[in-house]
Amino acid sequence: MADLLVFTEKGIYCPQADVYIDPWKPVNRALITHAHSDHARTGHKQYLATIDSVPILKHRLGSFIKVQGLRYGESITINQVEISFHRAGHIIGSAQIRLAYKGEIWVASGDYKIENDGLSGQFEPVKCHTFITESTFGLPSFKWKPQAQVYQEINDWWQSNREIGRTSIISAYSLGKAQRIIHNLNSDIGPIYAHGAIENTNEVLRGQGFNIPLSPKIENGAKTDQYKGAIIIAPPSAIGSAWTKKFGDYEEAFVSGWMNVRGIKRRRNAERGFVLSDHADWTGLNEAIKNTGAHRVFVTHGYTEIFAQWLSEQGYDAKAVKTAFTGDEEVDTNAENI
Repeated sequence: MADLLVFTEKGIYCPQADVYIDPWKPVNRALITHAHSDHARTGHKQYLATIDSVPILKHRLGSFIKVQGLRYGESITINQVEISFHRAGHIIGSAQIRLAYKGEIWVASGDYKIENDGLSGQFEPVKCHTFITESTFGLPSFKWKPQAQVYQEINDWWQSNREIGRTSIISAYSLGKAQRIIHNLNSDIGPIYAHGAIENTNEVLRGQGFNIPLSPKIENGAKTDQYKGAIIIAPPSAIGSAWTKKFGDYEEAFVSGWMNVRGIKRRRNAERGFVLSDHADWTGLNEAIKNTGAHRVFVTHGYTEIFAQWLSEQGYDAKAVKTAFTGDEEVDTNAENI
């Protein structure tokens, strides 16, 4: 039997159902794992995603898009192919997509992490014959600390800055990382503010019932003293720009899995770096793949060749494939300078 999914110039394609998964060129019907811009693009005639992704997809791509939402675990059948969405734990609304046809089961994971962040839900291992995985942090050197420890480090940093009247500015992706940080900041320390791109996203997610504390937008014309000792969450594009100059005495920090790499913090001119990622680390990737029971694995983005070689040495039928996915949690094309 021919492969259920194939890799084409438009994206990952299921010929039997005539659907694409996270296509990077316009198609008639797109199955979307999550709303980050390298996976959810404009121009498709129809979108299918989780119910939790629908409002944020409309916010980012336009209210005019034609999108259908499914609950986690709910299935839809298209030309005898059973399709369902299962939690990926990457960001709110993110999913792995399971496709089953004539006893053959494939799962496309999109991006994922296995540590439950309290907002995105717990990653769900889905049994399959073939698994399509990312490898954004697919090297043994990437091993994350428990997230609670990182949140404590961030709160301690903010507290020490506040004690000397300094503003703390944290760089975080507008969808995913920003909400995790705001959800875990200690509001007893002081006021929490956000760049407009982040608070606009927060408003959409709060409207869906997600518990994201209020983080007022930075207003034009506000006095510097208003933000003294506060913490401000901003997208990477705002860091080091003229936008930050309005805050007087401030210190910037990046929050990213890439802060695990020697020299990255220095190259980004960040005073502080905190290692926190919305992607699985080396241990998480290996654990997730093992729990699928898959014998064949395709590696789509990240350290693809290295990770595929490692999987082959472990007995998997593994292959690296080229896609337009980046897994780059530092790129934020939706962050307008407000």
